[in-house]
Amino acid sequence: MTDTRGQQTQAASPLPGERQPQQPGGPYHPPQAYQTQGGNATAAVRRPRTGARTTPRVRKARLRVSKADPWSVMKVSFLLSIALGICTIVASAVLWMVMDAMGVFSTVGGTISEATGSNESNGFDLQSFLSLPNVLLFATVIAVIDVVLATALATLGAFIYNLSAGFVGGVELTLAEDE
Repeated sequence: MTDTRGQQTQAASPLPGERQPQQPGGPYHPPQAYQTQGGNATAAVRRPRTGARTTPRVRKARLRVSKADPWSVMKVSFLLSIALGICTIVASAVLWMVMDAMGVFSTVGGTISEATGSNESNGFDLQSFLSLPNVLLFATVIAVIDVVLATALATLGAFIYNLSAGFVGGVELTLAEDE
């Protein structure tokens, strides 16, 4: 560029693709690397303050749960109640197999059949009533009812929490960082 007197001047900012002129000097040295005046390098070394802590500081944060999203609460409670339902069905099957292997149903069934029986009938048959398919059907019905009720109650609980958090501000948590 030329000014009004005909002399060339440097542009304030280079055009795209142009290189900036390199600054003279060697590699970059951070300020801590410079020596203090007089050449005394020991004066630049930082010394801890007297009374300073030697143990690391634990950072803490205070948070407030001011709202629980009912949709996310419903999804999580649905999945957890399905897992609980599956555990109920599996536990019922395992418990039935253990009790059948120990002979509990045949012993108790024989006692109940003797107590309820007469000369014309054999009495109540506990083993046919507590067969594995009947027990698993009952456990499945209980698990389905549990899934529906737990999901509905957790979602209702999220709505109630949001209403009460509007009045009192929510639950405050203090989180600390482990070291």
